[in-house]
Amino acid sequence: MGAAAFLPYIVVAMALVAAVQIGRRVALWRLGQSAKVDWLAGVKAMPKRYLVDVHHVVDRDKSASRMHVPVAGGLVLSGALLLLGLIPAVASSRLYWTIVTLAFAFMAVGVALVAQRRYPHALPRLSLGRYQRTPFYLAAFAGGGLLTSLLAALGDPLPFLSLLSLIVAAAGGLALAAQAATGPMRHALAGAAHLALHPRPERFDATLPKGRSTSLKPIDLDGDKLGREDPADFAWNRLLSFDACVQCGRCEAACPAFAAGQPLSPKHLIADLAAAGGGGYGSPYAGNPYPNARPTGSEIGLHHAVIGDGGIVHPDTIWSCTTCRACVEECPMMIEHVDSIIDLRRFQTLEMGAVPGKGADVLDNTRLADEPNGHPLSERTDFAGGLGLRTLAAGESTEVLLWLGQAAFDLRGQRTLRALIRLLNEAGVDFAVLGEAERDCGDLARRLGDEASFQQLAKANIEALASVGFERILTADPHALHSLRNEYSAFGGKFDVVHHTAFLNELVETGRLTTGHIAGHAITYHDPCYLGRYNGEFDAPRTLLDALGLERREMARSKRKSMCCGGGGGAPTTDIPGDNRIPDIRMGQVRETGAKTVAVACPQCTAMLEGVTGDRAEVKDIAELLLDAVEAGKSAKSRNKGMQRELELA
Repeated sequence: MGAAAFLPYIVVAMALVAAVQIGRRVALWRLGQSAKVDWLAGVKAMPKRYLVDVHHVVDRDKSASRMHVPVAGGLVLSGALLLLGLIPAVASSRLYWTIVTLAFAFMAVGVALVAQRRYPHALPRLSLGRYQRTPFYLAAFAGGGLLTSLLAALGDPLPFLSLLSLIVAAAGGLALAAQAATGPMRHALAGAAHLALHPRPERFDATLPKGRSTSLKPIDLDGDKLGREDPADFAWNRLLSFDACVQCGRCEAACPAFAAGQPLSPKHLIADLAAAGGGGYGSPYAGNPYPNARPTGSEIGLHHAVIGDGGIVHPDTIWSCTTCRACVEECPMMIEHVDSIIDLRRFQTLEMGAVPGKGADVLDNTRLADEPNGHPLSERTDFAGGLGLRTLAAGESTEVLLWLGQAAFDLRGQRTLRALIRLLNEAGVDFAVLGEAERDCGDLARRLGDEASFQQLAKANIEALASVGFERILTADPHALHSLRNEYSAFGGKFDVVHHTAFLNELVETGRLTTGHIAGHAITYHDPCYLGRYNGEFDAPRTLLDALGLERREMARSKRKSMCCGGGGGAPTTDIPGDNRIPDIRMGQVRETGAKTVAVACPQCTAMLEGVTGDRAEVKDIAELLLDAVEAGKSAKSRNKGMQRELELA
């Protein structure tokens, strides 16, 4: 057996070093705010979350999946097997060492794939620095362990070589363990703990509609501090989540603000929050800088403001976010970037009054007029003259309550609503609206950090909805859909809310609407973030479009990977400049499909994409396209009847 007898003790030493290192981070996490955590349920769920939920995300990048399974699996497997070697009877078996050799060989395959992603040139989204050295440590542990166990399986014919390979394995293994608090391997232990003690455990609940958990958590408006100013204001398991980041850069590659050259990189932000929470204890950030980075300070600490005088994060960074959740969707460690950004915004808005651009005006209007642009609520139904739109009075009932939203005050949005109302009338749907009793849903205020205005609007709307009777709420605005369906429930408002694409699809499938085919060019569909990633609705819009007889082409970034139009999170009001505009980038992706029309299902997406200048595809809401198809069908039916009469007369 020879030198191989010491391999199990190297694993024990690695575990001890890692425990001491990660213990230093644990001491820092404990300084965060308290959080309600079901420890037992979390620990029991952790294996499934790691082996299923995490792997599902990792597997979207096949090269990452092929790398991660052997390197992580081989490391864990070889370590576990070596611990069995502490039993003398096991360690004396050549079969045992053969199995250990196979485990190290499996890991070595993964190490080769890790190196391939970093050498000779690392993928642009990957962090460098200590991350570039990690493959060497992995290779030393895997290679040294492989040779040592192989020689033991052969009866240790070369003792000197066994000793040399043991030393190499020990050096690599202990170097990996030493990174448990400050380097790349920190994510392995912190990541496992994060999955078990996740700040949003309901995210893993498959029984939720569409399996989604995307609503923001309310805050206590009577608290001593509103929002998060410094790392110590975050819950302890949120601090833990920052340390779970592996800096793979998948969030950065998916971020529309980063692509547009605005000063936001989700990866960089999480790394900054981790550094601030650790008081600078850790390795320097070695990833891509914030695009067009604004000057910041360098003062960090658990009780030092993240944003502000001397802080390491510039306000423009958090205000660049469109809250599209592309970063969250792509994160293999299940980090909730948007939750943290909104928490930081809440402090800036509610405590500092520091909202950039036109955001302050929007919030002032919302507080004074219950509407972001200050329009009188009594004018909400003015656009629908001649359409027979019924307004519910208190105590009255309808089958479907149509939530008009902000589109009712926008000329372009009114076109969509008129088309929707005409379709509802055509199908004989019993529907009505609240009229001036409908206030803004509060989505914009909440994303801009004004939790107080959101809660006030939510409670007023819930009261108005409780005064009338209805079976379902129908809306053409995914942002209103999300607020009414998912976020009002925290205040007692539980409603059955449906998006207009899903409802119209029902009407077509049940024969209440008859469509003809629209002659025209190829079409592509842009997934709204708040309909797709937030609410899991990808199929109904596509099914509806396919029923129109048009050639539908998918963009390279579609469904869960869809790119934001740039209209969410209050981004158009804060208007943080970059190198490009997000809607211009998205329209470029439309252009790549060759489609002459881009179908949309959100008034904000419509406004952002129609704002693109130059040669571009026509932007049409699915309701408008369906109305064209219904009218085409009626015209064709009328022509057929006319031809039949002519034949009868002949």
